Amino acid sequence: MALRITVIGTGYLGATHAAAMAELGFEVLGLDVVAEKVETLSAGRVPFYEPGLEELLRRHVAGVAGSTGRLRFTTSWEEVGTFGDVHFVCVNTPQKQGEYACDMSYVDRAVDSLAPHLTRPALVVGKSTVPVGSAERLARRLTELAPAGEAAELAWNPEFLREGFAIEDTLRPDRIVVGVRSERAEELLREVYAKPIAEGSPFVVTDFPTAELVKTAANSFLATKISFINAMAEVCETAGGDVVKLAEALGHDDRIGRKFLRAGIGFGGGCLPKDIRAFMARAGELGADQALTFLREVDSINMRRRSHMVDLARETVGGAFLGQRVAVLGATFKPDSDDVRDSPALNVAGQIHLQGGQVTVYDPKGMENARRVFPTLGYAESALDAVRGADVVLHLTEWREFRELDPQVLGEAVARRRVLDGRNTLDPVLWRKAGWSFRALGRPTA
Repeated sequence: MALRITVIGTGYLGATHAAAMAELGFEVLGLDVVAEKVETLSAGRVPFYEPGLEELLRRHVAGVAGSTGRLRFTTSWEEVGTFGDVHFVCVNTPQKQGEYACDMSYVDRAVDSLAPHLTRPALVVGKSTVPVGSAERLARRLTELAPAGEAAELAWNPEFLREGFAIEDTLRPDRIVVGVRSERAEELLREVYAKPIAEGSPFVVTDFPTAELVKTAANSFLATKISFINAMAEVCETAGGDVVKLAEALGHDDRIGRKFLRAGIGFGGGCLPKDIRAFMARAGELGADQALTFLREVDSINMRRRSHMVDLARETVGGAFLGQRVAVLGATFKPDSDDVRDSPALNVAGQIHLQGGQVTVYDPKGMENARRVFPTLGYAESALDAVRGADVVLHLTEWREFRELDPQVLGEAVARRRVLDGRNTLDPVLWRKAGWSFRALGRPTA
């Protein structure tokens, strides 16, 4: 009999995982405690932007014309417990208010709500990013609460999704990591991921702690690499170097590689910042805090980039923002997403606004979410509208649309042709040729 899969939590991770599991051929039931979210997904709509996800959802969600009908959504824990053989827990683990530590309340609540409905053998698979040691505790809790007892097993299968590439990362992952305690759990997960494994995705079997550590270690490494090149940008600013050429030269060394070596205003989003802070907090609890003290500097460098962009913009407009019109291109933390969580672009825009600047923001996908976070900023319907009358233009999210802008056309709309490239993706030659004063972070001589 074919496995039936449930996905608990239908946010970014859960909705993507549910649609991808249906694409792999499984009958899937997604659960969320928010009825409005269930209604939206059941109608074949995604309440956030991820390229290709809505099309994938509509291909499988029951009730949509022409769909396979393999995917449904519910608010009923009892229905989920009865339906599923493998239950993926995909709920959020945000940073605790006023602390570095991770808030485990959503994961705990999911296990406590699901377990009493597990009356037959089942595998519960954690995908949420959690502090090391959580799986051990949750496995005990699951056995204690489930009527099936030890036949209700736990496994840990961390996610490695990149926003903008989530479908690809789920259907064709660069690795599948599973923390398991039995051959049965491993066999079930090999069955779930049979197609990606057959297509060449490595399948790495570990214990619980290692599986939990893989995600936080990976994010910590990526954050460190980004902050390293941003630290080099600070040195280039004072030494007169060009951080883009420096990164190019470093990237030719295959021990280092080119990825994540673009200097700019730093990283943001719902993962990297909170994950490295939670990792530091957990290391402290385990008595290994000295092992991760370098992450404090990684975090510090990252936050400093935002302040540096604000300082550079203030210097560009003559030393004060009062009465100055500032156009900000970008609100999301990265392109191909509508996610503004801990967005460096929006943070910079907000700081300038609080210092008296008249800020107008444009983003291809993040406008609605940006308005919720910063309702007092000005918003425009296009890049051209955003720059009208501007004294300086800030490029803060590297959308392709912004790289393809015509600086000559924009130049006719602004008050002064001054642009600051916070992502090092604009062509300085092209912009200067159109009469712009061009400045990029870490490239004082470019």
